[in-house]
Amino acid sequence: MASVKSLVHGARSALMPARMVVGRLKLLSPLPRRFSGAYASHAQALSSPAAGRLAGYDHDEIAEVSFEKMCQVMVWDYPVLFWLERLLPQIGCLVDAGGHMGTKFRAFRPLLPLDGGVNWIVYDLPAIVRAGRVQAARDGLNGLTFTDDLKTVEGADLFLASGLLQYLDVPLSDLLRRLPSLPRHLIINKLAVREGKTVVTLERIGKAMVPYQIRNRQDFMAELAGLGYRVVDSWSIPSLSHVIDTHPELGASQSMGLYLRLD
Repeated sequence: MASVKSLVHGARSALMPARMVVGRLKLLSPLPRRFSGAYASHAQALSSPAAGRLAGYDHDEIAEVSFEKMCQVMVWDYPVLFWLERLLPQIGCLVDAGGHMGTKFRAFRPLLPLDGGVNWIVYDLPAIVRAGRVQAARDGLNGLTFTDDLKTVEGADLFLASGLLQYLDVPLSDLLRRLPSLPRHLIINKLAVREGKTVVTLERIGKAMVPYQIRNRQDFMAELAGLGYRVVDSWSIPSLSHVIDTHPELGASQSMGLYLRLD
C-alpha cells in the first residue's frame, strides 16, 4: 500500500513542472483569463503590467458590472440570511462593507423585515458610492444609505462583509478600527483562504483587472481573535473555490463564511 502511495505521489510530482509551464504560458495568451499572476501584496499586483489601464475597483466604468446578478439571492447567501433573521431584532445599524450599490439589501429585502427596521449603510469605494446613491434614489430605497468613510458611522451593531475581503487592500482589523467602536456582530461570507502563504492574484471584472487576495486561514483567524471576536458559526462554499490559471501549482483556494461575536 505504501509503495502504491509513493508511486502516486511521484507521478503527481512529475506532472507539477508541466502544469507550471502550461500555466505560465497562459500569461502570454491573448485569451482572457479569470485569474492570472501571483503576487506577494495588493500593491505589487496593482503595479504589474498585467493590471492594465483599469487597475483596481474604483472606476465609474465598472460600477454597474454584474449589478443585476448580484441583486439575486444565491445559495451561499442562505447562512447570512439565517443569522440576519435572528439578529435583526438586536440591530439598529448594519454596516454592509463592500456592499456595492446595495445589492444585498435589494436581494434580502423580500425575505427580511428591512424597511424601517434597521439603518442599512453600505460602505464602498467613492465610484461605487456615487453610483449607488443615484440608483437608490431612482428606486426609492429610503432605508439604504451610502458612505466611503467609516469614521462617520456611529453605533454599528453588525458588520457584514460578503465578498469584500478578496478585494480589501488593508487587514480587516484595520478597517474595523476605523469605526468609532467595534460592532458586536461580524458576518463574513465568501472569504477566500488557503493553508499556505497569503497570495494576491488579478481577477478580470468587466474591463478591469482587480487584485484578489487569498489569505492564509490561520493568520486571518488569529487576527480576529486578537480583536476579541469569537467564532459562533462557520460554513464552507465549495462552488467558489478557484485555481489561479497561470499558477495551478498553488492549488485551489477555499471559500468560507463566518459569524463571530465580540463578547
